[in-house]
Amino acid sequence: MKYRSGLESKVADLMTSLDIPFEYETTKVPYVIEHNYIPDFILPNGIMLECKGLWEPEDRRKMLAVMKQNPELDIRMVFQAPYNKISKKSKTTYAQWCTKHGILWSSYREIPKDWLVNS
Repeated sequence: MKYRSGLESKVADLMTSLDIPFEYETTKVPYVIEHNYIPDFILPNGIMLECKGLWEPEDRRKMLAVMKQNPELDIRMVFQAPYNKISKKSKTTYAQWCTKHGILWSSYREIPKDWLVNS
């Protein structure tokens, strides 16, 4: 069997030598880590704007979690460069990623006026 670390391999060898039965990574245990999200801007119409220059993977995961757990919030992304790739190895841009996940987005130079005015 292949283990993820040398230590796990040593512990498995020890238990095997002692004839102790065990399972290795056969169960998934879900967990949630609670954090607070603080939107960059909240407009009078309730729209929340989250502004990003560089958009790291942990930021994308956070936004998905916030939006999934708070579907009543209207959070929209404002990017410095929406056509930047999400990573050097990906062809996906920030804009494409948002569109794929149903998140409204804009360039900071082209924020739609209807986002900004009170509706």
